[in-house]
Amino acid sequence: QVQLVESGGGLVQAGGSLRLSCAASGSISVINVMGWYRQAPGKQRELVARITSGGSTNSADSVKGRFTISRDNAKNTVYLQMNSLKHEDTAVYYCNAQSTLVPTLNYWGQGTQVTVSS
Repeated sequence: QVQLVESGGGLVQAGGSLRLSCAASGSISVINVMGWYRQAPGKQRELVARITSGGSTNSADSVKGRFTISRDNAKNTVYLQMNSLKHEDTAVYYCNAQSTLVPTLNYWGQGTQVTVSS
């Protein structure tokens, strides 16, 4: 089992910044991809950004140039730096950890609310 604990959400004005953190614990040796997803009211959950154990990243077109994902392997923590926030970034953000070698190993955090006021 893998446990994910998120922090850093909150209320911010449009144009502002927030940094989300996700600390992983448990059987993390099997995890090789971690990422952030978000779900706005009435919409499906969507990928925001993800990072592999080797450091490769990819992100949604809607956040490119504004959001940056990074990881601290020593702390087993993944970060999402969000700059130039827009009202449409308002959503619950979920941390995800998975193993591409064992697809059934797919874990989610409890979610953290990000609200951007216009």
